[in-house]
Amino acid sequence: MLKKCVGDPTSIVPLEGLGVKENISYEEVPFEILDRQVKKLRNKEVALVKVLWRNQLVEGATWEAGPI
Repeated sequence: MLKKCVGDPTSIVPLEGLGVKENISYEEVPFEILDRQVKKLRNKEVALVKVLWRNQLVEGATWEAGPI
C-alpha cells in the first residue's frame, strides 16, 4: 500500500557551490547563530545555540551545544 511521494521543491539544496567530494559528501559550515539559551538540568546548566548552516534554510537550523 505504497503512496506516491510528492517532494517539496523548496527543500532541495542545489549542488552548485557545495564543494561535493568524490565520495558524494560535503562539509557543513556554520553560517550564523540565530538564538541562544541555557537549559537547566538537575545539577548543571547546558548552553545551547541555534545554528544556521551554510546552504540550508532557516527551517534546517539545529540546536547545538555551545560555550557557557
